[in-house]
Amino acid sequence: MTKFYKFLISIIILVLVCLIFFLAKSNILNLDRLKNLILSSGYFAPLIYIIAFSLVPLTFFPDSVLAILGGSIFGLGGGFLYTSIGALIGGSISFFISRILGQSFVEKFENDKIKNIQELLKDNGFLMILLLRLIPLFPFDLISYGAGLTKISYKDFALGTLIGTIPGILVFVNLGAQWITFNKTSIYLSVSLLILFIILSVFLKKIYINKHLEKGN
Repeated sequence: MTKFYKFLISIIILVLVCLIFFLAKSNILNLDRLKNLILSSGYFAPLIYIIAFSLVPLTFFPDSVLAILGGSIFGLGGGFLYTSIGALIGGSISFFISRILGQSFVEKFENDKIKNIQELLKDNGFLMILLLRLIPLFPFDLISYGAGLTKISYKDFALGTLIGTIPGILVFVNLGAQWITFNKTSIYLSVSLLILFIILSVFLKKIYINKHLEKGN
């Protein structure tokens, strides 16, 4: 990577950080205010939502809450599509931030979890990214930051992220979509799916992730 390219990426990252600071100071990141902004944006509403979701990794704001908001605004179909795009862009931003700025920058977060993610991605990066994305017990942002420090290709990272986030996005977006209609049966079904998803995640973590980490140690 040339010095100019590194400089350009650093400038982009700096602009993003400044943007997050501005949004935080102006209170736009408040959920009610963000919802009103999206609803008043007309044809640009999907774009505003995608941008907001893609900036989540820089704020450590709960992405599940934003996904529920997306479902309540755009419904299941639109909410799923726009959230998937935003999640991929957001994950990619974190991935390239850590790949460019390196270990010393990322270790300022949660060092032990970052090291665990790096250990998991040593072998079969695509499969592990897929499994980690299926497990909401692992912070979405830290997975992306950790992956950027490994040799995994961006193609494998992006594909694993795109596929692995499908179940979680569907569950949370559907919860938001059904909450608006306030159909009790649909809400109970959505909550049941969420509980089932969490149980499945715990099972996957215990069977695959923990076992893989034990082998690495």
